[in-house]
Amino acid sequence: MPLDREMILHSAFTVLNEAGLDGLTLRRLAARLDVQAPAIYWHFKNKQELLDEMGTRVLQEAAVGNTASWEHLTWREWACTYCTGLRQTFLRYRDGAKMASGTLLTDTKMYAAMDRSLRKFTDAGFTLRQAAVGIGALYSYTVGFVIEEQAILPVAGTMRVEYTLEAREQRVNKELYPLAAAVGVEMFTNYDLRFTDGVALIVTGLEEALRNKGRAD
Repeated sequence: MPLDREMILHSAFTVLNEAGLDGLTLRRLAARLDVQAPAIYWHFKNKQELLDEMGTRVLQEAAVGNTASWEHLTWREWACTYCTGLRQTFLRYRDGAKMASGTLLTDTKMYAAMDRSLRKFTDAGFTLRQAAVGIGALYSYTVGFVIEEQAILPVAGTMRVEYTLEAREQRVNKELYPLAAAVGVEMFTNYDLRFTDGVALIVTGLEEALRNKGRAD
């Protein structure tokens, strides 16, 4: 079959899940497709262009998951649904958050999802700037959280041995650093709960900003 963009993208995601972002090289990808590297350059000028297309696909996947009951959600419910769905989507791919971060969107239809997100907040009373800052904070928190999560758990359910509580106990002196030693169980277990608690803190801050805006008005 003739090589096309969809074949390249399918294989690129396979290589990503097998070898991680650092292992996703055009040479490895060409070998998997049984072609020479120049054949890939015909469709993607460089690795960054490939990553932008992959990142756009992942963000599209997350956006589709977050539009099912869009109109029925309050901005607070939307914020929690958005972050949870984005994290779940990133976790479907090895190094998913790192790969998608900084994506230059290749599909202008994605701006429709952005517009809906901003309108959800401005309709609730936020200024456009507050909406941009708030949604940006939710997105950045989710990306950063999952990058750290996937660095520790590179393959779902498999923790790097250096980060196990047993290994950490050997490194951290409980007498010198009692709080740093005790916090390990909070930092390296219960990722789902810790993530949702973090989202709740951001939402609480946004609620306060909205109340303060009302007082200022």
